[in-house]
Amino acid sequence: MTRPPRGGRFPVALDRVHATARRADAEVLRPQRHLHQAAADAARQSTPSGLGLDSGAVRARMVERLRAEGVSCEPVLQAFATVERHRFVDTALATQAYEDTSLPIGLGQTISKPSVVSRMLALLFEGDSARGAGHLGRTLEIGTGCGYQTALLAQLSPRVLSIERLRPLHDKARENLAPWRGSDVRLVYGDGRLGHAPWAPFDSIVAAAGGDDLPPAWLDQLAVGGRLIAPMHDSAAGGQVLLVVDRRADGYVQRQVGAVHFVPLKSGKA
Repeated sequence: MTRPPRGGRFPVALDRVHATARRADAEVLRPQRHLHQAAADAARQSTPSGLGLDSGAVRARMVERLRAEGVSCEPVLQAFATVERHRFVDTALATQAYEDTSLPIGLGQTISKPSVVSRMLALLFEGDSARGAGHLGRTLEIGTGCGYQTALLAQLSPRVLSIERLRPLHDKARENLAPWRGSDVRLVYGDGRLGHAPWAPFDSIVAAAGGDDLPPAWLDQLAVGGRLIAPMHDSAAGGQVLLVVDRRADGYVQRQVGAVHFVPLKSGKA
């Protein structure tokens, strides 16, 4: 078990897995496309093969594709079958909503690939508290974006608090998430690096942006038995890796589960 060193900083190198384990895990999550690649996807004129606009059958095909790629957490798959992804992207991109691709949502941000989001949520379900409860418990999301992952979390958690630092995206998410907002889902315009102490501790924390370190507030606000999933830059890996952090009674345990590409984690509000 490992505790963060004095001062609260939790370095990426903490409890690093062996290189062989990293190579084996590298296939768990395929990296997101860079933003310019997502924009190129958005500019395509042709309708993607066999998908098109939303229907129950279209979402079912997406779920089966996720299952074929190794996602076996049934609550996560059911959430993907329920939440209509096309409602969270621009109308011009609706025909691409159920492809396994990230898409631009404005302000240099993207909606993440279904394959990446599903793996992250499935990893959250493997935490000690979630396994025991059968749900993700009180959940903190860093980076609301357009609100799609927030809506999925609302299917998996009794209470969700999501923080967005970009005001236009926060406002857009409020509109997109109108059917989910209430006592169970709260949206906050603020600095995600600070977490949200009034609602802490959280059983699950998931970040949709990657930085050079784990903010001490996230670790402080993670409940014993809880799990944190966050992309983080690793110079040894030459890019971002996905970190899984579990809090135990006597400290924290960290492991890496593959290469990812998320937008940068920034401080403050804009």
